[in-house]
Formats: sequence, C-alpha cells, structure tokens
Amino acid sequence: MTARLISDHDLQLLRRYDKRDPEQRAKLLADAGPLYVAALLSVLKNVTKDETVQYVLALLDDMLETDSSSAALFHQLDTLPGVSDGGVGGGGGGAPGEQVAPTPDPYSILLRLLQRNDWFTDEKAALILAAVLDARPDKADLGKALAEGAGPRDLVARTVAAFLEWTLGQLRHPSHNTRGLPTAMHCLAVLVREVPVRAMFCRSPGAMQLLIPLVGMPSPGVQLNIQLLYETVVCVWELSFYRPAVDTLAVESVVAGLVDVVRLAQKEKLVRASLLALKNLLGQGDHPALEFAVVEKGLHKVVATRLEQNWDDEDVPYLLEWMQDHLEAGALALTSLERYRKEVMSGHLRKSPLHDSEAFWLENAQHLVDNNSALLRALLRVLEVSRDPVTLAVACKDLSQFVTYYPHGRGIVSELKGKEFAMRLMVHPDAEVQREALVCVQRLLLSRDKVDFMAQAS
Repeated sequence: MTARLISDHDLQLLRRYDKRDPEQRAKLLADAGPLYVAALLSVLKNVTKDETVQYVLALLDDMLETDSSSAALFHQLDTLPGVSDGGVGGGGGGAPGEQVAPTPDPYSILLRLLQRNDWFTDEKAALILAAVLDARPDKADLGKALAEGAGPRDLVARTVAAFLEWTLGQLRHPSHNTRGLPTAMHCLAVLVREVPVRAMFCRSPGAMQLLIPLVGMPSPGVQLNIQLLYETVVCVWELSFYRPAVDTLAVESVVAGLVDVVRLAQKEKLVRASLLALKNLLGQGDHPALEFAVVEKGLHKVVATRLEQNWDDEDVPYLLEWMQDHLEAGALALTSLERYRKEVMSGHLRKSPLHDSEAFWLENAQHLVDNNSALLRALLRVLEVSRDPVTLAVACKDLSQFVTYYPHGRGIVSELKGKEFAMRLMVHPDAEVQREALVCVQRLLLSRDKVDFMAQAS
C-alpha cells in the first residue's frame, strides 16, 4: 500500500483498524477515535494511488454509516498528543518518542479529492465532507465570518463556498448518470440546514432554477428515484424557513409537485417531507398564486383521503390534521376575486357558481377596471384568441355580468372593441357560445331595464 508515503505510525494504526470486525472497530474508535481518523486522513493526504485512496475513503464512509456521531472525531484532531504514547487504542502505536506528523486538515484533503476524475472517489469524498461539515461544533461562526467578509484564513467559510459550488456543478452537469444528482442533492440538503448557506445558495445565479424542476412525481413511464425526490423535497423544506427563498419557491409548479407527492407517494418519509414543506410555504400566507395552486390541485381531497390511512410515522397524521384544520378554517382560502383573476389570467375559464353569483359581481365588477382595466383587458383577450367553446361561453357570460353590474361598463367595453369580439361569436358553431354571445351583445346594446323587460316578455 505505497508504504513509503505512509509513516510507520499511521500504517500500524491502519492495519490494526482494517483487520477488526465492526464491534472491535467501534471499541477502537471509542478508545482513540481521533488518532485513527488522523491516520486515515494522512493516508489520503500523502497517497495518490487510486486503489489506496478509494479503500481509505470506503473505510471512512463505513465508519460514518455505522455511527454518524463518528463525524465529531474529525473535529477532535487537535487533542492528539505531540508524540505517540506507544499504547493508544490498545496494541501500541509508534515507537516511544516517535514524532507524530502535523494534524491533517480534513477540509482541504476532501475538497482536493472532489477534483479527481473518478466518481467513486468524488462521491465518497462528498458524502464524508458533508457529514464532517454538519458535525462541526462551531456552526455559529460561519454566519459571523460571512457577515464580516470571509478572508483567506476563514477555512470553514471557504470550504463551504467551494463545496456548494461543486454541488451546484453536479446539479448542472452530473458526473454520473444515476448517482450524480442524488449525491449532490443529499449534500445540498445537508448544507442548507444552516441559514448562512441558504443565503449563499439563493445568491448563486440560477441555483433555485436547478432545484425547482426536480420537485414532484416523475412523468408516466419515468422511473421514480425515491432518494433524489426525498432529498429535493427536504431541500425545499429547509429553504422554506428562509424568507427570500420563499419568494422563488412560491410558484405553482413547486406547490403542485409537493401536493402530487402527498397524493401519490408510497414512502412515508416522502409524504412527511412534502407536508412539512407545504406547511412552511403556506404559513407565509401572502402568495395568492401559491394558495390558488393548492386549491386547484385538490389538497382538501388529498388530505381527507390520506387521513383515512394508517401511518407508522406519527408526524404524518399530525401534519395532515394541521393541514385539514387550516383549510377548513379558511386560512388558506382565496378570496373570490383572487380566484377569478387567476382563472382569467390562465386563459382557461370553466363553469362554476362564481360566474353566476350576483353577490360576486356586485362586489367585484368595479375591480375589472383597476390598473387601467387590466383584468377586463385580459378577459377581452380571452374572447379574442381562445378556441375553447367552454372558455368562450363563460367569457361571454362574464362580460355580460360586467356590463350589467358596472355603471359605465358598456362604454368601456365598446372602447376596447369588446362588442366586436362578442358579435363575431354570435355565429360560432357551438350553440352555447352563440347563446351567451347573443345575450352579451344585447346587454352591450341595450340598458339593463330593457334587457330585463325582453327577458320577462320572452
């Protein structure tokens, strides 16, 4: 194992650790964990042979997989004695008085390994680095360092920035077809547990756009990557604690994707993570488009259906009940005008009680002329360009309602060429469109009293 590049002290520790079963390894780490971690890191620092590097990385990864608390050992290397005592860990270290090499720096070693063109090495180094960063005892110092402007001596800040950049690079162009994205997303989920890193992520150009398309169930025929989806949803949940991130996450595609996961996912951890993310996003309470997407995706029915199931995870029923209570209480309900505005802007109108509601039009007809008649212009645009019979029929009805309930509606609609659009539809091949267009033109040409008189006479 290229022994010339490894000190006798490190080689002896490595052989002692390598030949033990899991229980014996745990005891060695309990007795002298920092010493063994330092020895393994020294090998990674001094040896470049692929097989050796991969083997040592596998040992470290297995150590963390077996007991995640072992990551704390990487932060205890400064407790090592200046010389070997010849008996640490049981079985004798180097010879008495042998000088121990300088304490290896795990951050620089692991970052360097991320640059090798070998996916096994890249992945193991990334997973280990994520765990080591997450286990550091001085996390609060990162925010302070970034606030004051990280200098060349701020090792952690530079490491986090470099690791985040590597992670984003993998999300853009994965080095491995199947493992690249899940590994990068796992590392990102670990990194954004910290508020300063959330800010760094949001400031990175295009970073949020890398995340958003991955939220949701795959298209029919595409195999679900459970771990990738889980790590993605966890990232969304963690970022949803950071207000600037919510401004980007509060889009229909993200919320629709989360609702689909709640509806369709079989893994409880996926359902739980999606509910947590939705709870945070909806808790912001000031994104009508977000709330509309939830209502449109039928979250009420999804929650009711899922509540009928049995769950091993106690958090899932609690979150479902929370969601149901808030939906029923109207905390997430949209105002009628918000619903209507969103429907018109989508260009797809559908029959609903709202379009026939006298109360709605009495209260909201005036709002169609707000902001230079923006909403009215959008409605007329639907009449002009849509080819969907249902949309056209409903739009004609809405225009009729507007001119009926807004005092100067007929004049405004005529100025905007709305009468021309309605008259064209009087010869539409669909009978319902013809009927609604005829009523609309009547109301545009005649006063409300005359229209009501004609209706009674007929």
